[in-house]
Amino acid sequence: MASDLSSLLNSSRALNSHLSRPDLPAVNLSLDQIEAQSRRLVSRQPGASSDTDRANYLLAQAHVDAPALANSIAHLNTSTTFSPLQPLQDTDVAGYLRHAHEQNLISTIEEGRRETQEHFYRLLEERSHKDWEAKKRRVFEELGGRATSDSKALAEMKKSFHGKAALAASTGPSLTLQMQSKMMAYDRAISELNAARLRGTSCPIIHLLMQAAASLNSEPSSQQMLQNFHVLAKITSEPPALPPVEHAGAHILNAPLFERKYARVYLGDSDSREAAALRTQIAKGSREALEDQFWDIIERTIQSRPMEARLGGDPSVANKIRAFLLMRYYKNGQWEDRIELVAGQPLWAKLYYLVRTGHAQEALDEALKSQQAIEHREDSFMSHFRSWVTETHRDHLQTVYNAHMLHSASADPFKLALYKLMGKLEPSRRTVPQVTMTTEDWLWFQLAMVDEDEEGGLRGLTEVLLSYGERHFDGTKKGVWPGVLLMCGQFERSVAALWEHPETEIEAVHLAIALAYHGLLRVPSRAETSDISPLTLSPLSPPALSLPMLIWRYVRQFVKMDAKEALQYVYCVCLSADQGDGVGKENVETSWELVRRIIVLAHSGPAWEELVGGFRPDGTRFSGVIEQGATLLHLQNTSQYNEQILIRAARDSEENDRIPEAIKLYNLAGDYGTVISCLAQALGNTLAQPAGETEKGKIIERTAVEILRHYERTNRAVGKDRDAAVRLLRIREALNAKSSGRFDVVLEIMESTDLIPLDGDVAKITRKAEEFKDLHDALQRNLQVYLPLTMEALAAVHQSIKNSATAETTRQMTLTALRKKSRSLMVFGGILKYRMSPDVYSYLARLDVEIAL
Repeated sequence: MASDLSSLLNSSRALNSHLSRPDLPAVNLSLDQIEAQSRRLVSRQPGASSDTDRANYLLAQAHVDAPALANSIAHLNTSTTFSPLQPLQDTDVAGYLRHAHEQNLISTIEEGRRETQEHFYRLLEERSHKDWEAKKRRVFEELGGRATSDSKALAEMKKSFHGKAALAASTGPSLTLQMQSKMMAYDRAISELNAARLRGTSCPIIHLLMQAAASLNSEPSSQQMLQNFHVLAKITSEPPALPPVEHAGAHILNAPLFERKYARVYLGDSDSREAAALRTQIAKGSREALEDQFWDIIERTIQSRPMEARLGGDPSVANKIRAFLLMRYYKNGQWEDRIELVAGQPLWAKLYYLVRTGHAQEALDEALKSQQAIEHREDSFMSHFRSWVTETHRDHLQTVYNAHMLHSASADPFKLALYKLMGKLEPSRRTVPQVTMTTEDWLWFQLAMVDEDEEGGLRGLTEVLLSYGERHFDGTKKGVWPGVLLMCGQFERSVAALWEHPETEIEAVHLAIALAYHGLLRVPSRAETSDISPLTLSPLSPPALSLPMLIWRYVRQFVKMDAKEALQYVYCVCLSADQGDGVGKENVETSWELVRRIIVLAHSGPAWEELVGGFRPDGTRFSGVIEQGATLLHLQNTSQYNEQILIRAARDSEENDRIPEAIKLYNLAGDYGTVISCLAQALGNTLAQPAGETEKGKIIERTAVEILRHYERTNRAVGKDRDAAVRLLRIREALNAKSSGRFDVVLEIMESTDLIPLDGDVAKITRKAEEFKDLHDALQRNLQVYLPLTMEALAAVHQSIKNSATAETTRQMTLTALRKKSRSLMVFGGILKYRMSPDVYSYLARLDVEIAL
C-alpha cells in the first residue's frame, strides 16, 4: 500500500514537469502571499492619485462637484424614498391626502405594469407551448404516429399537404377499440347524409350527429358535444326529422333545402342587412338552446328532490318554476336576502326564470295575475313588460332604472335583471349579482342583451369573449370554450378549439361537416392554408378552416381498413364547392386528390374492386362506389372521371409500386395501350424472380392472363407491346415447366416464342440478331434469362436422349439435331455477347461443350 501511495505522489509531481522552463525562476509562495505582494506592488505605482485629481478637474469644468456627489451617495438614506419631498406638518391634512393619492397612483401604475408584464410572458409561454405541441403533433402525424425518423418519412414531411406526395407513410397511428366504436357511431350519420345528397333531398345531419353523441353516454365529452349540436340545430332551425318523400304531402319540390342554405349570406358582405339578420338568428338560436338546457336542469332538479319541491298536482310551467325557486332560495323557513316578495311570492325571480327558460308568454300571464300588486310597487313595469314580450319593442327605461335600482343595495337582483333585459341597459356591465351565477346564465344574459344596432351587436360580444380567452371559461369545467365560440358565431374557431384536444377530434370533424352542409363554414384558399393548423387567421379577413386538411387527417387513420367509409368523408369536401374567389374549385380538385390517395392506400382485393369498379368474367364492366358518387365529387361525365380519378390514380399507383392496381385502373379507364405497356414492363421486371417467390408476381401474371385473354377476344391493343406481353408470359410458363423438371416442354415453349433461331441458318441467325434491337425493352432486358433457360433445356433433353433406350439411329439423329440447335444458340449469343454478363456467356459455352461431347 505504501509503495502505491509513493508511486502516486511521484506521478502527481510529474504531471506539470512538462511546464517547467529552466530560464525562469521558480515561485515558492502561497496564493495569499502572492496576493499581498501584488497589492504592495500596486500601491507603489505612481499616478493613482494624480488620475483621481485629473478626473475631478475634468468634471469640474462641466460644473460637476464630484467629491460632493460622492459624499451624498455615501450618506444616502433609502428609508425615506417614499416620503414627501417637503416635510408635512401633522395638521396638514390636505398635503397628507395629496401625498397618499400620489403614492396610490404610483403603486397602481407599478402594479399594473407588473401584472401586464407577467400576463404577457404567461401568454407568450402558452402560445409557444401550443405552437410546439401543434408542430410536434404534425411531425408525429407525418411519421405515421411513430417517433422513429427514417429517411422516407422525413422526405415525406418536407412536402406540402397540397403537394404530390408518396403515400406510403401517410396513414395515422393504430386506433383503440373505444375510438373505433366512437367513429362507427358517427360514420352512419355521414353515410345517410351522402345518400340524401345523391337523392337530391335534405338531411337533418345535426340531429343524426346528436343521436350518435347520445349513444356515447360513457364518453366524458359526449354531453358537452350534445349541447353544442343542440345549439347548432337551434341556429340553423333544422327539424329533428323530415317526412319521407313517399308521403303524399312531402313532394321533393316542397321539401326544405338545408344544403348550403346560409352560404351566400355567411360568405358574403358582413355589413349587409342579410348578414346582420343572420347574426341575430345566431344569437337567438344560441339563446334558445341555453333556455332548453336550463329548463332540462330545472326538471331534473325537481325530479331528484320531490319532497323539497312540493310540486303538487299542477304540472304547469309556472308551478315548476315556483318549486325550483323554493328549492334554491327558501332556506330555514325564510327567503334569501334581497328576494322581494310581491303578493306573498318571489314574483321578480319567478318572472325572470320564466323568461330565462324561454317561457316569456307564461311570464306575462303570471305578471297579469299580479298586475295590481306590481303596479303598486312599479307603476310602469307592466306596460313595458307587455310591450317587450308581445312586440319585442324596447322602451326607454333608463330613467326608471337609474332612479330606483342602479345604486340601490336592497333592490331585488331579478327585478334589476328584468329591467336590463327589457331596455338592454348598460350592456357593458355584463354581470348581475345573484343572477348570472354560472357560465351558461352569463352567456344567456349576454345573448339576450345583444342588439345589432348598438354596441357592435354579436360582433361586439365576440370581441369581448375572445379577449377573455379559453382560460377564463375552461377554468371550472373543461370543454366549454368551443361551445362559447359556437354560440357567438365563431364556427371556424369552435371547430379548431375542439380539434386541439385529442379526445374531441372526432367531434370536431363532424361539427365541421355539419357547418359546411348548412353553409356556415369558411374555407381558406390553398395559398392561405397552413401545414400545421387547419385554422387560418388573418387581420384582413374572417377566420377560415381547412375542411380538406381536417377530413384527411381524420380518415387516414382508417383508410386502409375501410376505404369506402373514408370515401364518404371525402365526398363532404365538395360541400364548399360554391365558395367564391376560386376556393370552391380548389376544394373540388383537392377532393379528387384525396380520392386518388384512398385508391392508392386501400388494401387490394374484392373491397378495392368494389371501390373502383372492375370487369366480370364475361367481360362486362361494373361501376364502383366512387363512380356511383361521381356527382358528389362534381365530376361532370365519364371522360372527366377517367382522366381525373382513374388515370391519375393509376400513375400514383405506379409511383408507389402497386403495378397490379395501376394496370386495373388503366384498364377501367379504357387506356388499353398503357395497360399492355405496363403489363409488359411488370412481367419483364418479375421474370427473373423464381416462380412463386412473391405474391405480387403471381398477381401480375394472373392479371396479365385475364387481360390478354379479354383483349385477344375483343382485338384490342394490337401491336408490339401485346406481342411482348404474350412472349413474356410464355417465358414464365417455360420457367414454371423447368421448376417441375419438364425440360422437353421448356424447349417446345421457347421454340414457339420465335425469340431464338435454332435451325442452324447463319443468315437467319444474323438477321434475328440485328432485329433484336427492335424488340420490346422487357424482352431485351431478359435476354440473359431465356438464353440460359433454352440452353439448359437443350442440355437436359440431350442428356435424357443420350441415356435413353431408344434405337441407336433415332437417338443419334435426335442428338445431332440438339447439337445443331445448341450451336445456333451459341452463334446467336456470340453476336449479342456484349448484351450479357461474361458469366452468362461462359455458362452457355460450358453447356454447349457438354452437348457436343
